Amino acid sequence: MRRRLMKYLRAAIQFITILPAGKTAAYHPREMIAYFPVVGLILGLVLAVSDALFLQLWPGGVVPAVLDVVLLVILTGALHLDGLADSADGLLGHRDQKTVLSIMKDSRIGVMGMVAVFCALAVKFAGIAAMPLHASFQRLLILLLVPGLARSSMIFGIHLLPYGRPGGGTGFDLFEAPIHFKDFWGLGICLLLCLFLGWRGLWIILVFFGLVFGIVFYYRRRMGCITGDMLGAMTEATESLMFLLACIGGMGSP
Repeated sequence: MRRRLMKYLRAAIQFITILPAGKTAAYHPREMIAYFPVVGLILGLVLAVSDALFLQLWPGGVVPAVLDVVLLVILTGALHLDGLADSADGLLGHRDQKTVLSIMKDSRIGVMGMVAVFCALAVKFAGIAAMPLHASFQRLLILLLVPGLARSSMIFGIHLLPYGRPGGGTGFDLFEAPIHFKDFWGLGICLLLCLFLGWRGLWIILVFFGLVFGIVFYYRRRMGCITGDMLGAMTEATESLMFLLACIGGMGSP
């Protein structure tokens, strides 16, 4: 049982990050979905530890924030950013569903894609740079939690929307079986950790669900479906805006 669970975790790590996870694991698309939040927490842990080191080397919030953003791009292999760029090129315009799906499949990046990536990275930087340096515990916990919550959003996307490319695509295998309540256990861990932030943790939970259901509503109204690129865009948008909104009003005692 334990070996099987580790196999699914390794598959999830290798699917959405470049983190070392031993030899290449077998591809388990449906089973690894529940582990996306855990992979996010692992990314968050690496980010939080690195941020503490950056702050020791470069006191002040600007340089560590830049390095934090760059580190996330590196650790994810820019996978979600690629999805954000493709989704922006397709969705941000008055085009029909067929044309949007065709544009998103094109590997070339357009102006809207570049703008979306720049804005996402800028918002992420602004959010991290705005975290007060004196609230070290809260800063560490937010850096840990936000990547985990952002990758939890993909489970909602897979659960609530049909796949938009029945003939196949990057995310096709993730939709081969329905999502069940038990698949949200990783999100449950993230939500429990939020409680250590007191009222700010409750605010983060509200922001998370507001963003997720807002994006799902937009996807449903705009396309009536979701793709692998749109899952990546959902992750990036959730992560960027959560970093920005998590410490709104400053951070004091939990």
